[in-house]
Amino acid sequence: DRCVPNHCEHGGKCTQTWDSFKCTCDGTGYSGATCHNSIYELSCEAYKHLGKTSNYYWIDPDGSGALGPLKVYCNMTEDKVWTTVYHDLQMQTPVGGSSLEKLAVLQLNYSATVEQISAITSSAEYCEQFISYSCKMSRLLNTPEGSPFTWWVGKANEKHYYWGGSGPGIQKCACGIERNCTDPRYYCNCDADYKQWRKDAGMLSYKEHLPVSQIAVGDVDRPGSEAKISVGPVRCQGDRNYWNAASFVTSSSYLHFSTFQGETSADISFYFKTSASDGVFLENLGNTDFIKLELKSATEVSFSFDVGNGPVEIVVQSPNELNDDQWHRVNAERNVKQASLQVDQLPLEVRKAPTEGHTRLELYSQLYVGAAGGQRGFLGCIRSLRMNGVTLDLEERAKVTPGVKPGCSGHCTSYGMYCANGGKCVEKYNGYSCDCSKTAYDGPFCIKDVGAFFEEGMWLRYNFHSPGTTMKDLVSRTLLSSADPETTAPDLSLSKEELSFSFSTTKSPCVLLYISSYTQDFMAVLVKPSGNLQIRYSLGGTREPYNIDVDHRNMANGQPHTVNITRNGRDIVLQLDHYPPTSYSLPAASDIQFNSPKALFLGKVIEIGKIDQDIYKYNTPGFTGCLSRVQFNQIAPLKAALRPTNASSHVHIQGELVESNCGASPLTIPPMSAATDPWHLDSASADFPYNGQAIGDGVNRNSAIIGGVIAVVIFTILCTLVFLIRYMFRHKGTYHTNEAKGAESAESADAAIMNNDPNFTETIDESKKEWLI
Repeated sequence: DRCVPNHCEHGGKCTQTWDSFKCTCDGTGYSGATCHNSIYELSCEAYKHLGKTSNYYWIDPDGSGALGPLKVYCNMTEDKVWTTVYHDLQMQTPVGGSSLEKLAVLQLNYSATVEQISAITSSAEYCEQFISYSCKMSRLLNTPEGSPFTWWVGKANEKHYYWGGSGPGIQKCACGIERNCTDPRYYCNCDADYKQWRKDAGMLSYKEHLPVSQIAVGDVDRPGSEAKISVGPVRCQGDRNYWNAASFVTSSSYLHFSTFQGETSADISFYFKTSASDGVFLENLGNTDFIKLELKSATEVSFSFDVGNGPVEIVVQSPNELNDDQWHRVNAERNVKQASLQVDQLPLEVRKAPTEGHTRLELYSQLYVGAAGGQRGFLGCIRSLRMNGVTLDLEERAKVTPGVKPGCSGHCTSYGMYCANGGKCVEKYNGYSCDCSKTAYDGPFCIKDVGAFFEEGMWLRYNFHSPGTTMKDLVSRTLLSSADPETTAPDLSLSKEELSFSFSTTKSPCVLLYISSYTQDFMAVLVKPSGNLQIRYSLGGTREPYNIDVDHRNMANGQPHTVNITRNGRDIVLQLDHYPPTSYSLPAASDIQFNSPKALFLGKVIEIGKIDQDIYKYNTPGFTGCLSRVQFNQIAPLKAALRPTNASSHVHIQGELVESNCGASPLTIPPMSAATDPWHLDSASADFPYNGQAIGDGVNRNSAIIGGVIAVVIFTILCTLVFLIRYMFRHKGTYHTNEAKGAESAESADAAIMNNDPNFTETIDESKKEWLI
């Protein structure tokens, strides 16, 4: 029986073949020839660096180990990744005592086993769990010198007599540590035994004691005693295993660990980054057996071993060079059935094991990571080295090893692409983060819109210089500048601007955005009475402002719309929603310098001096709706108002600004090609989507065609219903007689009969004949 012993791991089902066996891994969460490899990532940190956002995910904290996968909530913040595990105890659970036991015990059941949670807390940098005790005549820890009435049980079933906000060995609550308890004679608010409700709450952060599995409450059996317990989920951040790295700075440097135990199955995974063309990643030797992984050339990774049947080597050829100083992932596996090697997302290379022969890998020497046996060692970084589900602590060993440094830099070279919308990748010792401060976005990858709802009459002004700032200071600060040094001219004139935002409204006309100056120059984005968008530039040199009218659709339809405007000298490019960009050009007589910008207004213009008449008319009653991700060059006025930044002092708000994503950017859909677009117009004069001649009410040609089709369908349905009704009710309320047809119009009954039957006249004539006898 080839399934005895069963080589299928993690509950995989074994079936025999003629000369081998097969493992079915469905529903186990594992894959591979023996169901050895987890199909899930090891942690929330790994999901973040795949570009994932906050959500529920399956993780497998010990990889191919025996713990199995669990479902957790991964909260990706700007600079941290939180792993959250929930339990079934409701917040503010009332606690009642028993006259017999005089002790109430609450049990917490988690969505994971204690061993799984321990694997998370062990690899985390920090963990916490909120705990709260609300009391009325119910003492908690019985401070300062009594025996605690209440305690909680943590990992390893140990009882703990400290409370949230305190620490191990200190029989105090948070107020006792901070010396602000209701009664200073006690170290917990509840220990004062008041008849009014009091509360002791805080975070338990000694992760070696977490999670809370049980709470025993003692002082609730007296008349009038009441208590309520709240316990939050376990939250951990940071993954020491995922970023555990070492830098090998000489070709002879190496780290050594205890012998690798992988007799019948072995899986090895790690990341590497190098600029060298070759080097040994790791090696472990036996008498004749061995296992080794190495970079054979700039495009080849080799996995070789011998279990007593002769050396076996598997090589993965990469079409691109692997010594590009980028992170690359290696996964190698060997079991009694086959061996495999994969690099990044390249095809898996597999080598079948012989049906007969040796199957056990017997190793005796230490495991060497880096150079070994006089071979050329590895130059570069290795991180997250896991062997059979166990992460090797490279950093700790590197601290005491010459030629090897703990940690590794350069994470942004591989992961910086995830920082979107102009976010800057920032190197960290154990990873990277995205700096969104120069963008109008928020979130861990700078993809979350920052927006607000504007009520009627509300407005926001962003001053380009703060009070007390001189012109010289303003120029040196380059607050308005883009990356181009041309925009830092001493006279503060701009020859180029980049403006982007999204909005939604149902009211027109209105002013969306207005940029004033210390001269007569201005720029405005308006919604006209018809609901169409207008961009207005006045830079001097012309009698009237230059207007760009976008008349192809009604923008005051309550839907989110995106606007992107770029000006470089005389050239202006406008992109609206997902439509292709359209180019315009300022008149030849127009100046191309935006002189002395003063302030940016959102929702309404409140400015001293002369204002364009149309803008003045549109200014009342003001914009009502949503604005989001507003950015003018390097300035994000809405974000400065809603997030405390250095630029917040530049913002003045009239009314209450309420954060909202109701104006968030719509989903960008690329335009269809002419071959697949059913509404594509071949005529050179056809104007879709921008130049199309608008129908009277502003609805485009597509809307008219769709409306016509709908009208025809409705008319057809109505006609069919009328016909069916007449058919079904044609006999209703009538009866049949043998009365001749035409009786209604005949003068008499006889006439009716004659009209109906022409032969009847002969009978009448015959009856009128006289016979003489």
